[in-house]
Amino acid sequence: MNNHTGTSLSLGRKRPTDMLLYFLIYFCAALTVILLAGIIIYVFVKGIHVVDLGFLTSVTSVLQGTVGIAGNIVNTLMIILITMLIATPIGVGAAIFLSEYAKPGKLVSLIEFATETLSGIPSIIFGLFGMMFFGQTLGLGYSILTGSLTLILMVLPLITRNTQEALKTVPGSYLQGAIGLGAGKWHTIRTILLPSSLPGIITGVILAIGRIVGESAALLFTAGSAKMLPAGITELFPKIFESGGTMTVQLYLSATSEGDFETAFGIAVVLLVLVFFINLGTKKLAAKFDVTRKK
Repeated sequence: MNNHTGTSLSLGRKRPTDMLLYFLIYFCAALTVILLAGIIIYVFVKGIHVVDLGFLTSVTSVLQGTVGIAGNIVNTLMIILITMLIATPIGVGAAIFLSEYAKPGKLVSLIEFATETLSGIPSIIFGLFGMMFFGQTLGLGYSILTGSLTLILMVLPLITRNTQEALKTVPGSYLQGAIGLGAGKWHTIRTILLPSSLPGIITGVILAIGRIVGESAALLFTAGSAKMLPAGITELFPKIFESGGTMTVQLYLSATSEGDFETAFGIAVVLLVLVFFINLGTKKLAAKFDVTRKK
């Protein structure tokens, strides 16, 4: 009886503190949602009237009197595609090596330290390095390829670290069971480890794409700001060796050099929609693989 009374009194004394903590948690969560909603609403109110079919399918031309970002959209998608096609297998492969093949020691610690350091370097330093090494030393100049190679260096640590964390979430019993059945190391990795950690790997890819889409400082030094569309499908490959400004770069130039804030907000609306659909698509894909794995 006394113990029960003591417990009740103890719970009663803690109740105001619990209520305060709950209030702070919900307040912070609500504040985050309100800030996000406020930014999205403000950008849409300022820029949605600019976005139409002509804005999305034409390029800015003084002679023709058109304002459009079709060239910037193509440049953005090309840089995303090239960067991820190269960075994803390298990043995933490095994570597999560090997690499954490399023996713990100074070398692994050094690689992990270098990876963490790279992820914290300001993007403008990557831009300067990319301009000097890829642009001038290798002779690629201001081009989409130079920008993509620079972005690969930027997103590799992100993909590698996320993949490592995803691999750690796979239960050890899965691997032990496969090895107990006589499966080899690579067969176990290919059929058990990678499929089980795929949702986490896709999350890392989402974050990498988000950083690519939002990058401007590094690309100003490497990819340039040209916004012309290629003449046709056959001209897409040669275009990677030419200058190409992404939507983020064009947004920056429109808001600063040109003082065209209407176009800048219009580009911001397109960027928000693009990021939303990329995140939605990749999350659906991750969920699909997660359900398939659980079955």
